[in-house]
Amino acid sequence: MAYQLDRDPTPDSPRLGAMSLHPVPESVPRARRWFQKFIAPYNPACSIDDCALMISELVTNAIVYGKSDEPWVVRVEWFREGSSLRVEVHNPGFPANVQLRRPDANDAHGRGLLLVDSIADAWHSGPSRLGGTVVSFVVANAWPS
Repeated sequence: MAYQLDRDPTPDSPRLGAMSLHPVPESVPRARRWFQKFIAPYNPACSIDDCALMISELVTNAIVYGKSDEPWVVRVEWFREGSSLRVEVHNPGFPANVQLRRPDANDAHGRGLLLVDSIADAWHSGPSRLGGTVVSFVVANAWPS
């Protein structure tokens, strides 16, 4: 399966873009670059770099914690909801496994959701409509009125 990037063809849909990525480390920088490229025409007032950083963290977590006996992909989708930007990252893992950790200073890992929690206006995890888990974040006032 090739990497895939698509856009919702419906003009009134709030979905601005989506991509499907192989669950490999090389997908993390690819997700960041694609998001930065394809969100730019929508002129958000929020920090695209901050959003790309949060996407990097969530895609990394999806790759590390996603589990399936079948071949699978990480799905990233972004939406405009009023003046807010919502980004979703889907993987085949179990929703109960998503936890905000407070790692010790010596821990090399475990800061992804902590970073998302500190930058995003809100975040959520739960069952994905695609099966598995979705972790999403919201940036309010991404497009001020």
